[in-house]
Amino acid sequence: MEQELAGKVAIVTGGASGIGRATVELFVAQGAKVVVADLANAAGQALADRLGDAVIYRHTDVADAVAMQLLVDTAVDCFGGLDVMFNNAGISTRPYPSFLDDELADFDRVMRVNVLGPMLGTRNAARVMQRQGRGGVILNNASIAGTLAGIGMMTYRASKAALIQFAKSSAIDLAQHGIRVNCLVPGHVRTELSSFGQAGADAALAARIEEGVNAVYLSNQLIKRRGEPEDVAQVALFLASDRARHMTGAVIPVEGGVTVGDPVNHLQDILDARAAAMMVEDAGV
Repeated sequence: MEQELAGKVAIVTGGASGIGRATVELFVAQGAKVVVADLANAAGQALADRLGDAVIYRHTDVADAVAMQLLVDTAVDCFGGLDVMFNNAGISTRPYPSFLDDELADFDRVMRVNVLGPMLGTRNAARVMQRQGRGGVILNNASIAGTLAGIGMMTYRASKAALIQFAKSSAIDLAQHGIRVNCLVPGHVRTELSSFGQAGADAALAARIEEGVNAVYLSNQLIKRRGEPEDVAQVALFLASDRARHMTGAVIPVEGGVTVGDPVNHLQDILDARAAAMMVEDAGV
């Protein structure tokens, strides 16, 4: 079977772990050359060493404009161009149970990584794609936290909502250059970011935390299995490939049905409440 990204050059930010790493592995398997950007030097270099000449690792803070320009320059200088930019890198906030407890100490860093980073990546990649004259693909990795309102982690929610709006707006702006921009919206994917693990926990404690957190995640998810990084990587591959050539400005949920709607049968609850009230009435209470 023909490789879907044969001859393509891609950048994956946050590519040393989780969804980013799974995407790098899949893109390489499908014929792409990939520049991996991350701050985790050991993990990033180990990934590049394992995957061979098709991968280059670059230490990159996505919130740094100079570093992001050097990242795009690396793709062009080492691999001859740029076809796919996956703005995947992101960070979360400390999980305060209530916004009243949040000192907003993380605000600047989270907004710079989660919003400014993809904006720099999109702009710099699009400039190269425009000069090349063959179009290109830009992917942004948001979150269900950007589409569903909820309690806590307000800065993170705001950053991901902003990223979704930016992705749609840049899709409009860049369409004239043949550049497609789409946005992934992962849900409860099994990554370090979503583990809520305890530092220094032994294997038994880590397993108990994982079991408890997993039960909460699945409680409002229609597909009763935890998402894996590979699930998101497969959608990223589709969007990066020619199979999605007629898609731009799309916001694609990859979340097991969390955002479809309320899975609780409230109608049944209402009927049960009415029946209980009628039983009391019939009993003459």
